[in-house]
Amino acid sequence: MKKYIICLFIIVSTSQYGCKKFLDITPIDKLTGNNFYKTREDMEANITDMYGELFEKYTKTAFAGATGEFRSGEVIPAQEGGAGRSASALIGGHTRQTPNPQGSTDKQNVPLTTVNDRLLLAALFEGPPAPAWIGYNFADLTKWDEYYRVIQSANLMISKIDDGIEALTPEESKRYKAEAKFIRCFCYFQMVRLFGDVVYYTAAFQKDPLPRENMVSVITKCIADLKDFRNDLPVTFTDPSQRGVRASRGAAIGLLMNMNMWNAGFDIANRTSYYQETAALGKEIMDSKAFRLLPIGEWAKVVKGRSEESLFELFRTINYNQDLNDPYAQANAYSPFGDAFIHFPYKQPEYTHRYSYSVFSSEYMRKLYPEDESDLRLTIWFVAPFDQNASTFQLRKFALNTFADVNNPNLDLNPDNTYLIMRYSDAILLRAEALANLNPNDQTAIDCLNEVRRRAVATPYTEGSGNLKDAIFLERSKELMGEGSRYFDLVRTRRILSKEWTDNPLTSDKFNRGGWTWPIHPNALFNNPKMSLNTYWIGSGL
Repeated sequence: MKKYIICLFIIVSTSQYGCKKFLDITPIDKLTGNNFYKTREDMEANITDMYGELFEKYTKTAFAGATGEFRSGEVIPAQEGGAGRSASALIGGHTRQTPNPQGSTDKQNVPLTTVNDRLLLAALFEGPPAPAWIGYNFADLTKWDEYYRVIQSANLMISKIDDGIEALTPEESKRYKAEAKFIRCFCYFQMVRLFGDVVYYTAAFQKDPLPRENMVSVITKCIADLKDFRNDLPVTFTDPSQRGVRASRGAAIGLLMNMNMWNAGFDIANRTSYYQETAALGKEIMDSKAFRLLPIGEWAKVVKGRSEESLFELFRTINYNQDLNDPYAQANAYSPFGDAFIHFPYKQPEYTHRYSYSVFSSEYMRKLYPEDESDLRLTIWFVAPFDQNASTFQLRKFALNTFADVNNPNLDLNPDNTYLIMRYSDAILLRAEALANLNPNDQTAIDCLNEVRRRAVATPYTEGSGNLKDAIFLERSKELMGEGSRYFDLVRTRRILSKEWTDNPLTSDKFNRGGWTWPIHPNALFNNPKMSLNTYWIGSGL
């Protein structure tokens, strides 16, 4: 069992032992469910491991970008981004520089994810990875092994709590069980959005192979699994070291809202009940007053992490999670979304970071910010927002907590920010979306939309100033840019089928065959005769 240092707690090694006593100790990675789950410290250690596994999985690639933003086509490579720069790639456990012969780097190939072509993505599976894919490690997105390891840990923990752990109070047992259920449901939700149908199980020891289950059924089971247990979690944490990084009732509500809205996009016959449930959950979290939108001028606090706006995040800080001399950590510098969109002074040193690798198309930026120059997100989150010039355009949303100057050209460091997964504004806008789907002119939906816009000092939406559902969708694209939501919003609302909403639309045929999914690595077929891969990615993928 690995041990990770996460922001909330540190597992400290035991002190010196006599020789005989030392030999009597069972190594931590050999402990089983029978001799491990005995104390509160055991529970904390296991919870720490589960969060640590999720953090490691998330940071193996540019997860938020590749899955939530790049595929819709509005991110374009900046040719200047290759000038005078090279990319760090992790190969055989070591870092090396991999300049592209054309003068660009592997980081500039991020937009290639918009091409749903099995032949292009063959590098994800076959032989040594092509240079274009090394740095961002997109191949890891096709593997679900780590998610199932975390699910197995959660299943075992829940089983042991049900058996009874004498060292825990009844309240502690309920809280740990609810936290394990949150983690398990989060893993299933992540996989469903990536792969569609997945294998679902909750047994502590699953021996028999299982087939993939319809994703609507999986999410329905997850909703039922988490819904009644959310009240066993604290609404939020007053201790800032745990806020946002431990599962709270607010995190559970946010996940439940997202799962309900996902099913609403695919379970058409029952979508009204999903909208009603999402609206009720949104009211619950807003009425709790446990979370708030920080003033836009304090945005740096939000992306630093553990703010009153955070529902759930995978906390990252230079103080705990990144060793500047560790080649693996340097290679994983690619994982933050903002990495592709910033340069000096947010990237150091200047002489190797004079351009951004990618930019957003000016057409897309104008769609998000048509004439609303009062919106302070334009000036706080961007530099030259409507340019497609790599020397001027920057997305500063994730760049406001910068490191001191590091004069080492071999280091590729990003600002010291967390990985935002769910924020309060996400929940507010999901509530608005659900209400607008129940009533196209719902005043509470308008109020929720304007609460997010008011924080940005943006022009309020008024009834009759446009389609409310479209306004909410655009607000989510704007507010949650780079946080891993946009592509999934396009998919679940079927806007992915329209050129009006994406530069990379899918035809109905491609959508129905799973063109919106990621391919599943063929290793999933090992030892499971009931397993199948995503059919869209078999053959040409066209």
